[in-house]
Amino acid sequence: MAKGGIPFVKMEGIGNDYVYVDARKSVPKGLNKLAREISDRHFGVGSDGLILIRNSKRSGVRHRMQMFNSDGSESEMCGNGLRCVAKYLYDRNLERGTEFPIETGAGILTVQVTPRKGTHTAQKVRVNMGKPRLTRGLIPMTGEPAEQCIDEPFEIGGHKFRITCVSMGNPHCVIFLDQPADDKLVHGIGPLIENHPMFPRRTNVEFVFRQSDKLLHQRTWERGAGETLACGTGASAVCVAAVLNGLTARKMKIKLVGGELDMEWNETDGCVYKTGPAREICTGVWPT
Repeated sequence: MAKGGIPFVKMEGIGNDYVYVDARKSVPKGLNKLAREISDRHFGVGSDGLILIRNSKRSGVRHRMQMFNSDGSESEMCGNGLRCVAKYLYDRNLERGTEFPIETGAGILTVQVTPRKGTHTAQKVRVNMGKPRLTRGLIPMTGEPAEQCIDEPFEIGGHKFRITCVSMGNPHCVIFLDQPADDKLVHGIGPLIENHPMFPRRTNVEFVFRQSDKLLHQRTWERGAGETLACGTGASAVCVAAVLNGLTARKMKIKLVGGELDMEWNETDGCVYKTGPAREICTGVWPT
C-alpha cells in the first residue's frame, strides 16, 4: 500500500457502487473492518462494499476478485462489481485482450469488453455468469438437497408469496409480484427473508414486476448490504426464474433502480449472460 494510505478507485455499474483496491502487490490488513469503514456513507467513502483486485493462482487466469459487503461480510460474487473489475483491468492495460477470465468466489468467469470507439477504454462489459444452481443443496437452503424450489408458496410477515430460489454462486430468492414493489415491502420483508432459517448462509431477495415478456422490473434486498440500486447476480437469478416460471423468453431486459441490463439464459450452453455499463467515479487514498 502507498505510504500514508490505501489508494482506491470508486466505480459503479448501474448504481451498484463499490470501492476498488488494487491488491496485486500488497493486501491491506483487517479487510472486514476496512470494508465496514470505507463503505460508510457518512463517515467513509460510501459504497455497497469493498472489492479487491488480486493475483490469481489458477492456470490461465491472471486476476482474482475478492468481495466484501458493506457490513464487512465476505461474499462470493457481484456481477456489477465484476464488470467494473473488467473495466479497471482493461482501461489500465492490465488485460490487453477484449475477452479474458477472472477468478471469483463463484468460480472462473469470462468477461467480454466492448471498447469505446477509438479508445482502449471499456464502455460495456458482457459477463458469462456461468450456469445457475437450482437444487436446495447447492443454493443452499433447507429441505431435500436434490429438490428444486420453483414457484413454491411461502408466507412471512403477514404476506403470502410464491418463491423461486436460484444460486449464481450466491443465493437468491426471487418473488414475482402483480405490481411494482414499494419501499415498505422491500425494506420490511427483505431483511426477514434474508435472515430466514430456510437459508443457512442468508439470501439475497429480488422483488420483480413483469411488465411484458421482454421487460422485467427488479428491486433487490442484498444480503449484507440492504437495498442496492442494482444487483448483477440478482438479475441473473431473476432471468433464470422468469424462464423457469414461463414468464419470459430466454432473452430480456431487466430494469433495476440504477439502470438496465441485457440478460440471456443461453439454451445451448446453459450459461447466463449479462451485459451492461461500468463507470469510474473517482480515485483517492484511504488513510491508515
